[in-house]
Amino acid sequence: MVLELKNIEKSFGEKQVLKGVSLCAQGGQAFGLLGRNGAGKTTSIRILMNVFPANGGEVLLDGKPIDYKKVKFGYLPEERGLYPKKKIIDQLVYFAELNGVKRSDAVKSVDRWLARLGMTEYRNKRLDTLSKGNQQKIQLITALAHDPQIVILDEPFSGLDPVNAMLLKDVVKEEIEKGKIVLFSSHQMNYIEEFCDSIAILNGGEVVLSGDLYEIKRNYPRDRLVIRSEQTAEIAESFGENCAVTENGELIVTLDSPDDKQTVMKGLVESYDIDEVKVFEPSLNDIFVEYAGHQE
Repeated sequence: MVLELKNIEKSFGEKQVLKGVSLCAQGGQAFGLLGRNGAGKTTSIRILMNVFPANGGEVLLDGKPIDYKKVKFGYLPEERGLYPKKKIIDQLVYFAELNGVKRSDAVKSVDRWLARLGMTEYRNKRLDTLSKGNQQKIQLITALAHDPQIVILDEPFSGLDPVNAMLLKDVVKEEIEKGKIVLFSSHQMNYIEEFCDSIAILNGGEVVLSGDLYEIKRNYPRDRLVIRSEQTAEIAESFGENCAVTENGELIVTLDSPDDKQTVMKGLVESYDIDEVKVFEPSLNDIFVEYAGHQE
């Protein structure tokens, strides 16, 4: 599957929120949709899910206008939308039925997911008796129990402890391996970096950067080295103004030319006790700040 948003425009009154947004997500991969609050992420997601129409542009699946009667979406919203006073099994089955699943099949699917997420013991409890993290897992089941082809996860790791975050990681990887399109929207860059093959950064209703994350990083100038050593003071002194010390004690050395990196690395290993030396690549957080740091 290939999902595309092509030249999407959206205005609310006099305010134009989306200004020709285009992006492309592949089946069997995770796609990261990034941007600061107000950049247009939520509006893009709502248009993608046909919550409301765009003023211009189109949503395509495999090159054709998407048929919302045939394509199932699973959506985990940032703001939780379940019923706190209702029994968990009843509302999970209800949401699966809303997405076209027969009741008997919905019960089986929900019970499978409750077991998969370690939540079977809460099956007949009210939602408001659960912790925030467990409520998040219940919300996730509403997004997955009807076996959607396209899964949209908005801040999925919010409120999860490390153990439950690891469980959710495994579930997401399983969905990707099934060939589904998984779209992430999050401010937790470490998760986006771990899961997503491609990203798009929105700023002021426009895509300011998009593409394969690995290639985006490779396109940055490769003229800096990261060095870990017990001899940081000696190394820093030898490079003078071309060397900076990071908060975690690593050294960043700026080279005169990217072509010098092999020679400099060889010299470092021969002259000092080096634990690690590698070419510096910006983190996704660095890239995000560069492209979204100034809201347009």
